Amino acid sequence: MIHQNVKSYRYRVGRNNYIVINIYQTAKASAEAGNVLASNAVNVQIMKRLAKQNKKRKR
Repeated sequence: MIHQNVKSYRYRVGRNNYIVINIYQTAKASAEAGNVLASNAVNVQIMKRLAKQNKKRKR
């Protein structure tokens, strides 16, 4: 992985909340002999916290 930049934005339209995640990344691989794999795969996990859980954590 050479470079990675992640930006996230939240938008609210009416009652709906939207999350936009922009991921920019580059990968480079080289070898004198053999096979090389440069992967730009990303794992994104979005978790929702409930209001009740937040109240318990603040105490």
